[in-house]
Amino acid sequence: MNSQYRKALPGTQLDYFDTREAVDAIQPGAYDKLPYTSRIHAENLVRRCEPSMLTESLKQFIERRRDLDFPWFPARVVCHDILGQTALVDLAGLRDAIAEKGGDPAKVNPVVPTQLIVDHSLAVEHAGFEKDAFEKNRAIEDRRNDDRFHFINWTKTAFKNVDVIPPGNGIMHQINLEKMSPVVQVVDGVAFPDTCVGTDSHTPMVDALGVISVGVGGLEAESVMLGRASWMRLPDIIGVELTGKLQPGITSTDLVLALTAFLRKERVVGAYLEFYGEGASNLTVGDRATISNMTPEYGATAAMFYIDEQTVEYLKLTGREDDQVKLVEQYAREAGLWADTLTNAEYERVLRFDLTSVPRTLAGPSNPHALLPTSELAARGISGVVENEEGKMPDGAVIIAAITSCTNTSNPRNMIAAGLIARNANKLGLTRKPWVKSSLAPGSKTVKMYLEEADLLGELENLGFGVVAFACTTCNGMSGALDPVIQKEVVERDLYATAVLSGNRNFDGRIHPYAKQAFLASPPLVVAYAIAGTIRFDIEKDVLGHDQQGNPIMLKDIWPSDEEINAIVKTSVKPEQYREVYIPMFDITREAQNINPLYEWRPQSTYIRRPPYWEGALAGERSLTGMRALAVLGDNITTDHLSPSNAIMLDSAAGAYLHKMGVPEVDFNSYATHRGDHLTAQRATFANPKLLNEMVMENGQIKQGSLARIEPEGKVTRMWEAIETYMERKQPLIIIAGADYGQGSSRDWAAKGVRLAGVEAIAAEGFERIHRTNLLGMGVLPLEFLPGTTRKTLGIDGTETFDVTGDIKPRGRMTLVINRRDGERVEVPVTCRLDTQEEVSIFDAGGILQRFAQDFLEAEPDMVAPA
Repeated sequence: MNSQYRKALPGTQLDYFDTREAVDAIQPGAYDKLPYTSRIHAENLVRRCEPSMLTESLKQFIERRRDLDFPWFPARVVCHDILGQTALVDLAGLRDAIAEKGGDPAKVNPVVPTQLIVDHSLAVEHAGFEKDAFEKNRAIEDRRNDDRFHFINWTKTAFKNVDVIPPGNGIMHQINLEKMSPVVQVVDGVAFPDTCVGTDSHTPMVDALGVISVGVGGLEAESVMLGRASWMRLPDIIGVELTGKLQPGITSTDLVLALTAFLRKERVVGAYLEFYGEGASNLTVGDRATISNMTPEYGATAAMFYIDEQTVEYLKLTGREDDQVKLVEQYAREAGLWADTLTNAEYERVLRFDLTSVPRTLAGPSNPHALLPTSELAARGISGVVENEEGKMPDGAVIIAAITSCTNTSNPRNMIAAGLIARNANKLGLTRKPWVKSSLAPGSKTVKMYLEEADLLGELENLGFGVVAFACTTCNGMSGALDPVIQKEVVERDLYATAVLSGNRNFDGRIHPYAKQAFLASPPLVVAYAIAGTIRFDIEKDVLGHDQQGNPIMLKDIWPSDEEINAIVKTSVKPEQYREVYIPMFDITREAQNINPLYEWRPQSTYIRRPPYWEGALAGERSLTGMRALAVLGDNITTDHLSPSNAIMLDSAAGAYLHKMGVPEVDFNSYATHRGDHLTAQRATFANPKLLNEMVMENGQIKQGSLARIEPEGKVTRMWEAIETYMERKQPLIIIAGADYGQGSSRDWAAKGVRLAGVEAIAAEGFERIHRTNLLGMGVLPLEFLPGTTRKTLGIDGTETFDVTGDIKPRGRMTLVINRRDGERVEVPVTCRLDTQEEVSIFDAGGILQRFAQDFLEAEPDMVAPA
């Protein structure tokens, strides 16, 4: 702690650390030029880092250098139950390993406050048009997840510094935005900016409040939990100036989909974005949160907004205490984090985006950044007049229409607009098509309350959009089973069936196994497509139906005005609703009891199993020699390709295993829920049916599916059979890939699965940030081809073996040696994508958990929480 910079915070009884003084002592006037992100990180350094390294660390920001690693100490960790649970399973396994080595397992605890929200376990088995759908879905969730919830309940008392919000309460990001983030923290009489990491790529949602909050993999979160600094170098900080204002009838969803396409084209992968300008100042925090939530879809690390009047108004609206709201403004103004103190901030790169240019839009198919303005539906061949047989579903049938995901349900304007669309449609006699499985799954119970206050919940229910959950459902692939009659028709007719959802992800195979493609849309558009019943419909021009007089009804006839939406938001969304929901939710008391610090593993469980990270192949050395290619892949491989999260099918490797274990098919649940059991979860590796492995060809084309080719035999098999074969042979493996490898959700099993398969290295043209950290956290070496070098220029076909030579240094140059079948040897320079010395040390140890175990057993006192 650098105590000379600790000062009294004017107007309060608190202290703060004067970062301006520390920075300007090195270079007068430098603080005013720092971007918002740099100011937050600089404060963290002044308050937390060793005095001996403070000056050189601050110079990284002042001089915009990137030659030195500096530490970041996030204030807290937030988790959903999938990655949060697997992180705690890992810690429970670590306790076992520590106990076996003679250490005290009870001392292995999160040091940093950790909040786990159970929100990823519910599937929409009962749709929004069914009576008591919420209660029925919750009952199924509890039955299917008994093993998981048993473990999670154990963690509440077994671990210190862990708070658990039970199922049925909302989605972690929306709860984080509406309640958990104080914006300004107070600990031991010191005020400082709230910061956090979360085990989900959409954690940056609270960046909308001016809080640096980034998504990390479960493994990196474990490291932060255990008190280790997150070491980093100065990120690319990009200013995004927003100008103008949205046109009438344009939602924040339309805005974020347009921004996502724009920012992907501008290549902002890994960057911290700071939105500012007149356009940004006019956006509500609800609008800002929609933008920040979609950060991983445009590939950035964070999407920051300055603290300003909109921030203060949102804190009041969501029921924060008056004293806390005052503290946020007082601290932000004094510390130089208030918007008008950043007018001289300088950026190395500035992008400009005009809000008036945003049309009503969709995104899809397959990618969140595939912008699809509704005016272009016909021109792109998405819509069109389609002949349809009476009594049958049309081509392009929308089989799922879901108002879901914290991305959009956190914005009251979006939800009120959806309710008004429903009300207007009901008045004119429009109905949902019978093949559409519709649902409403808000990320917060407050949504139901203000929809009821506005007399709009009943209107949504009348169209089939009753509340099915307060959880992450369809957006996470938990859309549940279809009506068997509808499923039978989809299969027998090989129908082009689709999903339309207000979520943030629409990757192939994610939303539902029988939805061939998915489209992202605003909540009111989701309602409109449930009425249309097909994506082959020009939503702007085609007729939705007819009124009782036979007059045609179009979208414009039921779309509400901005003035009406704003008026209802003003009268129906109230602070007391948020207090009523959140005060009892966070009144968490710990049971005073003696509990076994070692978890009693259930041997037949397919959900929770002692992790294997100190056993078998993972306990040995990685040779980085004689590696065979498990897969040769193209660009934009997502973590859904690497480890899908959707429903498990009987004909999959995981399905066959669960059947063998005696689990009835109706309770297979999703891949995501089984990630606490490595025997189930590793069978999800490359299990996505949309995978394109370039090693598997048929008639000159890549054959789609979860397929691999075993070498040297050249035998094509299902991916899991290939993995089993290589595991039996103890064959080291490598993956060769294109650009943006590891896009999408921050799931640690996308790294754990390949490591358990025996993958020692991945050579790609580029990596998405979170997945890269997960790989090194599992002891997998990420290697990046130099610009202009690709798997195609090298002629890699998977018959080769591979070696990696050279010293492992941060971003050092190494050599990938390709040994071709004909005896040719090719040496290819590659960049080691271990970016810091800390990452090298983690890799050398074999992974994050192995590194911690080494440190613990060496009895470093600052690495463990007191018993």
